[in-house]
Amino acid sequence: MTFQSVLSNKMAAALVALTLLAAATAVAAAGNFNQDFDITWGDGRAKILSDGQLLTLSLDKTSGSGFRSKKQYLYGKIDMQLKLVPGNSAGTVTAYYLSSLGSAHDEIDFEFLGNLSGDPYILHTNVFTQGKGNREQQFYLWFDPTKAFHTYSILWNPRSIIFSVDGTPIREFKNLESKGVAFPKSQAMWLYSSLWNADDWATRGGLVKTDWTQAPFTASYRGFDDAQACVWSSGTSSCSSSSSGKNSWLSESLDATGQQRIKWVQKNYMIYNYCADARRFSQGFPPECTLS
Repeated sequence: MTFQSVLSNKMAAALVALTLLAAATAVAAAGNFNQDFDITWGDGRAKILSDGQLLTLSLDKTSGSGFRSKKQYLYGKIDMQLKLVPGNSAGTVTAYYLSSLGSAHDEIDFEFLGNLSGDPYILHTNVFTQGKGNREQQFYLWFDPTKAFHTYSILWNPRSIIFSVDGTPIREFKNLESKGVAFPKSQAMWLYSSLWNADDWATRGGLVKTDWTQAPFTASYRGFDDAQACVWSSGTSSCSSSSSGKNSWLSESLDATGQQRIKWVQKNYMIYNYCADARRFSQGFPPECTLS
């Protein structure tokens, strides 16, 4: 066995341990969906259950469904546990993201693209700044996201945006404003989630359509945690200099272990990176691709 394979096996074992720890922590810190969210659309297809500890979204041929946080955030460390649509989920998209409003909005995206039974989900990530996106990175996951709940996290602070799965970082978008790259810093964002039909593009570029005989499709949510987030209300942030110890995440960045994990995930599970798509950016890559 080579050193690389031993290292890979150890990393995989560590990820399993982190998954179990993240699941236990998220359940212990769970918020209440009745208090934290409003169901925004779906005509009864979104349901809050178990005294506010569980939320489900469903999709049928008539409509999908969605919800939005009651609070707005300007920086935050936010966790949510999701269990995705099982079986033949081709054509469906479960979106979980932070976003402001307007044509020049900021947005931080997790999107889960469904697939045929037995084929892996694709985790699609993107970052919009001042209305500009086109920063897609896509991944397979190292587990079946339909069998159990897993924690999907966004750390957004003045230094960077870090996407994590079960405590393992998969992507970092650094603040490179000093180099001329826009960074989300002044628009408060709501947290949204929705389950909807996107069979014109979601699975194999739209070649595989939604099988409505499998409807309703259902995704489940629990373990929401925004305890480490700056709530924005009436032009004021809940974070202050007097609580700098509590808000140490505001200056958090990837340490050496985090850098190792993100490299491992991107080497083994990344399937698309806009910063490597020379055909798409034939006139030159976006500046953050070479600066970061």
